[in-house]
Amino acid sequence: QVHLVDSGGGLVQAGDSLRLSCAASERTFSSYNMGWFRQAPGKEREFVGAIGWSSRSTSYANSVKGRFTISRDNAKNTAYLQMNSLKPEDTAVYYCAADRNVLVLHSTVAEYDYWGQGTQVTVSS
Repeated sequence: QVHLVDSGGGLVQAGDSLRLSCAASERTFSSYNMGWFRQAPGKEREFVGAIGWSSRSTSYANSVKGRFTISRDNAKNTAYLQMNSLKPEDTAVYYCAADRNVLVLHSTVAEYDYWGQGTQVTVSS
């Protein structure tokens, strides 16, 4: 069991940057691929990006590619989502998630085993 805590959300203006953090309780954090998802009001949870256990592989949704960067620090049991050039359409609750299957970077909700509680990001125009 991995306990994940999301943090770093807030209210920003369009064009601003924000960095989200995902702290894991387990020292086995490095055994998981990590993903970021978001859910806007009235919409389904959608994939934002993912990073492999060793940081050698990443994957991003087309809507954030070039603006968002995922990283991780296994020594600190923490994953990050750096968000630049934020747009109003990025407004959502953002969730980190852990995937025990490290063979593939997954992009669907069902493939992830553990979830953070979410952190709200609001981008004003």
